[in-house]
Amino acid sequence: MSLQKNVLGTPLRTCSRDPLTGFFRNGCCETDAEDAGEHTACVRVTAEFLEFQRKVGNDLSTAAPQFGFPGLRPGDQWCVCAGRYVQAFRAGIRAPLVLEATHQSLLDYLSLEELKTVAIDS
Repeated sequence: MSLQKNVLGTPLRTCSRDPLTGFFRNGCCETDAEDAGEHTACVRVTAEFLEFQRKVGNDLSTAAPQFGFPGLRPGDQWCVCAGRYVQAFRAGIRAPLVLEATHQSLLDYLSLEELKTVAIDS
């Protein structure tokens, strides 16, 4: 468990260890000033979400081993960049979020009420 907080104001929980996610590849959607993409949204990816991301130039399905990225399949959980998640959300592609594993900074973009509409853990 992280010392950083989630959108519920409690300690940030692990998003995924298989595949191993997070900007720091520690399983958590932790962030700091080095994380320019803000990998803060713990998403359970769907086929629709992956296809949308591919269409907007963010291919999450193809492995990139040089970056420690395995490529995602529907059902995987992954720390997605805040901007990419918000872009999909506003386009009506509302992939499920694990609120306890989603960093509180996502609240800078979407309200807790909005996030709760796609929550899979509360």
